[in-house]
Amino acid sequence: MSNSNDNSALFDFCLRLGDDKLIIGHRLSEWCGHAPILEEDIALANIALDNIGQASAVLAYAGELEGKGRTEDDLAYLRIESEFRNSLISEQPNGDFAKTIARQFFFDVYDYLLLTELKNSNEEKLAAIAAKSLKETTYHLRHSSQWFLRLADGTQASRKRLLQAIEDLWLFTGDMFSEKESDKELIDAGIMPSMNSIKSNWLKMVGDVFEKSDIPLPSPDAYMVEGSRNGFHTEHLGYILAEMQYIPRRYPDAKW
Repeated sequence: MSNSNDNSALFDFCLRLGDDKLIIGHRLSEWCGHAPILEEDIALANIALDNIGQASAVLAYAGELEGKGRTEDDLAYLRIESEFRNSLISEQPNGDFAKTIARQFFFDVYDYLLLTELKNSNEEKLAAIAAKSLKETTYHLRHSSQWFLRLADGTQASRKRLLQAIEDLWLFTGDMFSEKESDKELIDAGIMPSMNSIKSNWLKMVGDVFEKSDIPLPSPDAYMVEGSRNGFHTEHLGYILAEMQYIPRRYPDAKW
């Protein structure tokens, strides 16, 4: 990037990318030892590790852009809730397996579409991170979409749980596509895509799976809760950070 203003805009965008991955990775890690079958226990743990690994790469890059000497660990463990920029859907509780799958499906479609665009970013380092991450995210999307279909076409109980999960989570989906004033310069420079275009493609891809599942797609004009990209979160994020940040805050000089 050519100047500090550009760096500031890109730094904020990278926080959004990294925080999404970090928080949803943490959420998925909570399934370790608790998934309904052993295969899913392993699968969800691996997807969690993929997301946390991607978060590490993006937050390390964000630290470089910021130029204040903060590492990816500093950004992950030493910020407070209002400094996080992850989407609201990524911090929602796991609930039952159907709710986790619905949350992951909504997020994975978004993540897949965004990374597909970012791998062609004019910011070379961001493009490289996106290209590497896309390989993993392609699997994540295949996993969540297949489970979405299985739950929809499974038993009466599994379909009922999935429908309830959709109802509970839909109002948090619009928040993923929120744009900030500073994004315009990044979009104009070919560094990030327009979130409006990502949203249109997201609605089509999600709609296709809903159609296969014989589930009506909620209205895209339905009420949405927003604000996470500006640091406004649900109460759930605070509990995540309290657990995730406990050791580095309690023992700040510990070496592993």
